[in-house]
Amino acid sequence: MASDGRSGNEEFRSGFVCFVGRPNTGKSTLTNALVGEKIAITSSRPQTTRHTIRGILHGDDYQIVLVDTPGLHRPRTLLGQRLNELVRDTYAEVDVIGMCFPADEKIGPGDRWILEQVRQNAGRTPIVGLVTKIDKVGRDAVAQQLLAVSSFLGPDSEVVPVSATSGEQLEVVTKVLVSLLPEGPAFYPDGELTDEPEETLMAELIREAALEGVRDELPHSLAVVIEEVEEREGRDDFLDVHAILYVERDSQKAIVIGRKGARLKEVGTNARAQIERLLGTRIYLDLRVKVAKDWQRDPKQLGRLGF
Repeated sequence: MASDGRSGNEEFRSGFVCFVGRPNTGKSTLTNALVGEKIAITSSRPQTTRHTIRGILHGDDYQIVLVDTPGLHRPRTLLGQRLNELVRDTYAEVDVIGMCFPADEKIGPGDRWILEQVRQNAGRTPIVGLVTKIDKVGRDAVAQQLLAVSSFLGPDSEVVPVSATSGEQLEVVTKVLVSLLPEGPAFYPDGELTDEPEETLMAELIREAALEGVRDELPHSLAVVIEEVEEREGRDDFLDVHAILYVERDSQKAIVIGRKGARLKEVGTNARAQIERLLGTRIYLDLRVKVAKDWQRDPKQLGRLGF
């Protein structure tokens, strides 16, 4: 993409930063907070993120391209394997890696496994420790976690506490990341916040709405595909959006639809509000639910669903 004209400034720094960590460590929430807009969906459910979402953070003398990735985990399905491969490919190519550790959770075997994976694939790429969710605990607990993370990552890694929810320390995180980036031109024009296609973001917003308040079995089995987006005939201020929610079993279909369609209607209402904000126009959102049996384990179905 075209630069914004600041590429002649030798002191300008730019590069790619990847957040990694166990599922549900606050990577997507932190990405959104730094960018200042919602470009990655968030959920209390682990493994919500399924794509590498790029958020763009602009400053007078820097541009950070934040790459939000799925959480690294020990995969149980072909989908899980592909998500892990996506993460490894991503952090092998970035300039800085931010490893997230919630302030209210102790460092465990999962963190050790992820750090091992990072160091195997990312070589000498600098690692910054990010102690997230500091608004959930007291100062003493934050201090203890900072010491633990510093000891865990070693003396070469800076460690920064941050709360994406309250905004505390966001500026410090930005300064630390910028200091580790190489000098270079801006990759994207000023004002551009993401390079994700609108259809991808719409599908993610629908999936986020569908994940709210559901049972543990559903999150991994749910995929959303935007079938069609078209202007309403005779109007240039209204779009018709048609989407399909895929699940793996009939029982899951019943969960998504709910009694007399009440749950699906609620999903549609919540997702429509988010999509209208994203697009800046009114929409009609048509949602259908289909069963694609065991799609997480089927290479052909995974390809059709975009994985």
